[in-house]
Amino acid sequence: AIFVEDLGSTNGTFVNGERVTRRELEDGDKIQVGTTTILKFSYHDHLDERFQRQMYDAALRDGLTGAYNKKYFLERLEAELAYAVRHRSALCLLFFDLDHFKAVNDTHGHLAGDAVLRTLAAGVMHAIRREDIFARYGGEEFALLSRGIDMEGGRQFAERIREWIANYPFEHEGTFLPVTASIGVAAVPELDVTDPDVLIQCADDALYAAKEAGRNRVVLASDGK
Repeated sequence: AIFVEDLGSTNGTFVNGERVTRRELEDGDKIQVGTTTILKFSYHDHLDERFQRQMYDAALRDGLTGAYNKKYFLERLEAELAYAVRHRSALCLLFFDLDHFKAVNDTHGHLAGDAVLRTLAAGVMHAIRREDIFARYGGEEFALLSRGIDMEGGRQFAERIREWIANYPFEHEGTFLPVTASIGVAAVPELDVTDPDVLIQCADDALYAAKEAGRNRVVLASDGK
């Protein structure tokens, strides 16, 4: 049995509208603490907990790749950048886009393209730290946010990712699918940025510069200006 007990609070504790000092709770009881906070007591078995966890993950994750979705990424970027600016710490943003990916879909079909995206995401998620935020930003474009990593560290990390993608034997139904990626890197404190949208634009501009320079390469935001 589970009980709620009031330890002499000023405003009292209420269960289903009745003030109590100690009471055994039943499924569905509404508990009011103070004047404004109302809680609902409910039992959950393991299946309920698993379902709730799956629903929570589904709200944060991209359905195809398992990476975080754009909405969650933008929320975390705002919080992480504010923290980095306040504490004058490093924060690095990588934007990377698969080169000529439309040709993969057009030549081999969307199932092949989906297989590449899933494999790529799984490989990147295996390589990053638990605190890193890896997200599918849209289509074949991904974003990676890493706290404590400056511009040079971001360049080295981006090069490792680029080389891994270029050398990995992506395949679908026995067909080899050569894939490369262009990557833009933006980081504070090297960039004097306090607005998340500006940091995104810096990384995106660097990514565009990598595309313009021939693809399958890493460009720093300071280089792309």
